[in-house]
Amino acid sequence: MPDNMHHQWLLLAACFWVIFMFMVASKFITLTFKDPDGYGVRQESLILTAVTKVEEVHAPEEKHWPEEFQPTGKAFSGNLIRQPLVHMERLELLRNICRDTALRDLSHTAVSKFVLDRIFVCDKHKILFCQTPKVGNTQWKKVLIVLNGAFSSIEEIPENIVHDHEKNGLPRLSSFSDSEIKKRLNLYFKFFIVRDPFERLISAFKDKFVHNPRFEPWYRHEIAPGIIRKYRKNRTETKGLQFEDFVRYLGDPNHRWLDVQFGDHIIHWVTYVELCAPCEITYSVIGHHETLEDDAPYILKAAGIDHLVSYPTIPPGITVYNRTKVERYFSGISKRDIRRLYARFEGDFKLFGYREPDFLLN
Repeated sequence: MPDNMHHQWLLLAACFWVIFMFMVASKFITLTFKDPDGYGVRQESLILTAVTKVEEVHAPEEKHWPEEFQPTGKAFSGNLIRQPLVHMERLELLRNICRDTALRDLSHTAVSKFVLDRIFVCDKHKILFCQTPKVGNTQWKKVLIVLNGAFSSIEEIPENIVHDHEKNGLPRLSSFSDSEIKKRLNLYFKFFIVRDPFERLISAFKDKFVHNPRFEPWYRHEIAPGIIRKYRKNRTETKGLQFEDFVRYLGDPNHRWLDVQFGDHIIHWVTYVELCAPCEITYSVIGHHETLEDDAPYILKAAGIDHLVSYPTIPPGITVYNRTKVERYFSGISKRDIRRLYARFEGDFKLFGYREPDFLLN
């Protein structure tokens, strides 16, 4: 008798368990498949929640960045902090190379008047822009001219005004007192743009010694003859300045005696280090010409001016690195001359994450 009672209780308990599980399963099925559209909405909500939690987990890591990596001047919004990992990586690389004692001579320079002359000021919006010629700087100057109020739109600015520093309304940082310079360097949003160093040199050579679209005769009639006299091997050759001559001049460890004669015209081909002192000045953002389609809007937003001005339209493909062109220009240059050129510009390659050219490794 006790055994029968025991079996009955077990059977009853099993029945209740089956009924309970069926009710749970029924409830789950009802919640899950009640409405396909509702499920989609519920899934989207779950995904957004998951993303938010991931960001919350990673957010504390941002405070571990060294202070010198953090942008100065305008603060980043939440979206911008999440967006530009590439920009933080660029700043981290820069700081690491700046600390490399083996590259110190190639990465450091004094914040001299020459450097301060390259930095344009927008006091109204607390922005400093360091000019790096042959990297689309004309367009950035137009942006600052509009911000400074000299013209109401980029389209209104005459081309001859952009580079006329007496008329374009762009003060240079060198025009301020020492204390005012220091205050702006500490507080303002600061940026500049770079591109592959060798491609930039090709652009400078073509612009100043081949096409010369701005009718600057001194490049062909004064600077080119000076380079030819010192660096052309075949003195009987009467052609104008060749890229080979230009490379020999730039790669010569004793190039500075000619630089002094050429004055500020050398800004079109000296290193980014010499122009902007990136290891001495803590820049907020370093844009790359190759990714300008993304970098330009990011810089405008990071500086807090994206609602005031837009970067001019970028023609398709103009910012893409042209490896074929670079290899073609250097194909007739001796390995010795290329190595000497790279030795001078190695700091630029390393500071900004550009690869050593393949033709130099072969």
